Amino acid sequence: MYIVIIGAGSIGSNLIDLAVRDGNDVVVIETDEQRANDVASTYDCLVLNADATNHDTLRDADIDRADAVISTTDIDAVNIMVMLLAQEHDVPNLVSVVHDPENLPVFEKIGVNLIENPQRLIADYLYHSVRYPDVSDFIDLDDETELVELTVTKDAPMHNQLLSTAKEAGTLPEGCLVVALQRNGEIRAPRGETTIRAGDKVTVFTDDATLADAVAAFTGDHP
Repeated sequence: MYIVIIGAGSIGSNLIDLAVRDGNDVVVIETDEQRANDVASTYDCLVLNADATNHDTLRDADIDRADAVISTTDIDAVNIMVMLLAQEHDVPNLVSVVHDPENLPVFEKIGVNLIENPQRLIADYLYHSVRYPDVSDFIDLDDETELVELTVTKDAPMHNQLLSTAKEAGTLPEGCLVVALQRNGEIRAPRGETTIRAGDKVTVFTDDATLADAVAAFTGDHP
């Protein structure tokens, strides 16, 4: 993919790292000269030390080639302007962070995919890391449900359990669903006849009420 990333701050820099390492063609636009130089010296990508709200800058970024534009600045007004300009160039995927919830309707009207309140996302991640150290990753789906990634341990109740009978036996909590399983580097869709084994990495859909029980079922540890 050809991706234009606006901003190389704490959010943008991590995004740049992921996008470049995944083999994408990346262009970074950053107004701060030091940040721009740091990115240019670290990553194999085009870096423009310029204002992304300027049409000429976006042309220099070859925005007409872009598969996606992602704006990560800490100023919503800048992100909105970038999204509007990118829309004029018919970029198919527009993504932006949104810091002030009151600005959400503006972004939604443009048709932007939103990363709402990134500071809250970071706080949630840190909290989960402390409260549920066995959770290697999680995604909040809404205020009550999330996806969590867990590695099954030998002393976990779900070790050597069939999915089809685990819920009936009460081993797998109600409101908990295994949606993906990775074993020996291979990702598969779990079925009722799938037996969960120690070392499996499972992605589990759960609600907040059963999160602790779900973690305990696959790791043996109850927070």
